[in-house]
Amino acid sequence: MPFLSPHTRAVFFDAVGTLLFPDPPAPAMYADVARAHGLTLSPADVRERFIAAYRAEEAADSEAGWVTSEERERKRWHRIVTETLAGVSDPQSCYEHLFQHFATPEAWKIAPDAADVFTALLDRGLTLGLGSNYDDRLWSVLAGFPELEPLRDRVLISSAVGVRKPGRAFFHAVAEAAGYLPSQVLFVGHRLPRRDRGRNARGAARPARPARGGERKDWKARRPPVGWALPTTLRASLLFGEEVGSAHPTKMRIPI
Repeated sequence: MPFLSPHTRAVFFDAVGTLLFPDPPAPAMYADVARAHGLTLSPADVRERFIAAYRAEEAADSEAGWVTSEERERKRWHRIVTETLAGVSDPQSCYEHLFQHFATPEAWKIAPDAADVFTALLDRGLTLGLGSNYDDRLWSVLAGFPELEPLRDRVLISSAVGVRKPGRAFFHAVAEAAGYLPSQVLFVGHRLPRRDRGRNARGAARPARPARGGERKDWKARRPPVGWALPTTLRASLLFGEEVGSAHPTKMRIPI
């Protein structure tokens, strides 16, 4: 099994890009909707436009301290969609179509080994949960995936929390929902801001590995141990999870 700190008591997962993946891929879906409204874009064109629009909204949210709400998320996605699909005949219809599409379970596929990973973690006595930069639509998506049942009692959605990741208040809410100290909670699937890397918050322990002679010592990078017990897809995500109270880098996925 991937190494977990002996201090870990709970594991929370991000949703999009960690457990759930758009199917068909979001750029292809955007391109299809654009084509139906008189604009020809390749998926690559969509991706380039989307990233620019997404980053602009991220910058705005950063300036606002990552504060969010259902209203903010709708406005945010409205701007992202309309800017990504600039040139279509009916931008509002495109937005409504895509907003509703990604509210359905049929728009997503789940990591194939998710259920096995959850079982392995539960067998170790760990508390599991989900923390996502999403909005109220996530509930209808979760309803379509019985594999996510082990997480359902502890689901934190940024629009309900009032703060988006990487706002620290979101991660504090995760720790509160888990019922443990921040340093006892591993968050899988998000990357803290560059300025926060390498800092420990409130004395959170760095991840440790066995040292020569069987002792443990602190280290700054998790590396795969010899011999795994978990299935493939989520293994790397688990390896690069972060204690909520620390700031070691993980790979951030841009949600679509």
